[in-house]
Amino acid sequence: MRATSNFEEDIFISYAHIDNLPLDEGLKGWVDTLHDRLKIRLMQLLGEEVKIWRDRKLQGNDVFEETLTARLGKVALLVSILSPRYVKSEWCIREVDEFCRQAALSGGLQVGDKLRVFKVLKTHVPLETHPPVIQDILGYEFYEYDPERKRAREFNPETSPARDMRYWERLDDLAYDIKQLIETIKAAGRQAPADAAQGGKTVYLAETASDLRDERDRIKRELLQHGHNVLPDRELPLEGDSLKQVVRDYLGRSDLSVHLIGGRYGIIPEGESRSVVHLQSDLAAARGDGFRQIIWIPPGVQAPDDAAQQRLLDSFRLESNGNRQTEVLQTRLEDLKTFIQDNLSGKVRPAPGARADGRRRSVYLICDRQDMEAARAVADYLFERGMDVMLPATEGEEALVIQDHKDNLLECDAVLIYYGRANELWLRMKQRELQKLVGYGRAEPLAAKAIYVSGPQTAAKDHLRDHEALIIRDYDAFSPESLGPFVGQVLKGEGA
Repeated sequence: MRATSNFEEDIFISYAHIDNLPLDEGLKGWVDTLHDRLKIRLMQLLGEEVKIWRDRKLQGNDVFEETLTARLGKVALLVSILSPRYVKSEWCIREVDEFCRQAALSGGLQVGDKLRVFKVLKTHVPLETHPPVIQDILGYEFYEYDPERKRAREFNPETSPARDMRYWERLDDLAYDIKQLIETIKAAGRQAPADAAQGGKTVYLAETASDLRDERDRIKRELLQHGHNVLPDRELPLEGDSLKQVVRDYLGRSDLSVHLIGGRYGIIPEGESRSVVHLQSDLAAARGDGFRQIIWIPPGVQAPDDAAQQRLLDSFRLESNGNRQTEVLQTRLEDLKTFIQDNLSGKVRPAPGARADGRRRSVYLICDRQDMEAARAVADYLFERGMDVMLPATEGEEALVIQDHKDNLLECDAVLIYYGRANELWLRMKQRELQKLVGYGRAEPLAAKAIYVSGPQTAAKDHLRDHEALIIRDYDAFSPESLGPFVGQVLKGEGA
């Protein structure tokens, strides 16, 4: 049994024959290789035979064959392999146009919210030169492009001496999306996408700046593998009003939105002052109706040379946790993927670094005034891991400063003492305060307590011991890895 029994062919590959010429003797053509691998991967995903066809004859200025025209009307899906030669070929453009015309007569070019055309980009081709009928659909780029040098470097399809995983990831993306559409076509009446039939959700996975495209691809890949639908499924317009209308439409069809915010501000649409990345997050936040938005910032990312992006990063980092509809995460990518899946499956857990009641875990970072500047690197790292960080007050009346210190000890989830340039007596006083927490009125035990021992190195620091607090020695430049055990205790949330 074939995948799409209502058609004679499952897939037609449209390509320029020059793109299948091997670069060296003994090598296989690029299109031949893609054809074979795509067929095998699709059969593995669908568990049944897949029939892929392409016209292997050399075409010049031949009259467009009636037999080819007839066959295109019996094909379920079209895969167009775009290249500089392809967009200059009258024959290739006619194949696309004829397939679309025939598709309109055989159930429609669009199935559900997906087109029956897949655009593979073998190398960089300016968008304005793409065949008009498929110009606005998303493509599968088998290359990386350097806009400054205006040079594209194609992913290596060979398996030796080492696999180029980017090629295989794009191949898998293409195969999964084709598999989904084939299942949609097979669905009774073509009334709903297969993912919806399987209980999948629709996720608006916002377009990103260039620095986070790989991370976005990984998230999209996993969402599709879990049976979810991912939007946008077409190129976003670069004119401000049109873009906002299209994004609002996508968000209106989505159950959740995910936004990856990195160190680059990204493209600013015509007529706008905000970037595409910025606009998408603002539009998602404005949707209302309990719509949930997840913002992810990679740990440690900064944009010191881009004031607009740094302001955007700072605004998200200061996002109030009281807003239950917007979750700002600064975690590993794997933690983000888990958090997204939990939300889609209905297991809405607190974000990494949060308490069971949804409030983020807080760390009181105690340090002497002369260590305040050095301790900020530790504070920034803990904040980036999703925790709220409190530092001692350095201004105000003495009585108020003392009261603020006690309040912090009572309200925080964990305590980290930064022991650098302060003397031993200062440290002993802080250790005694931790022992008196019950007397101060604290009801719950701390999730974690530790002493971070920084330079200068001394004999007293080398011999420091504490039965209750974790000792972390890091005499050289701050190393985030040294805080791993402490962070683990805080996020686990067990009483120390």
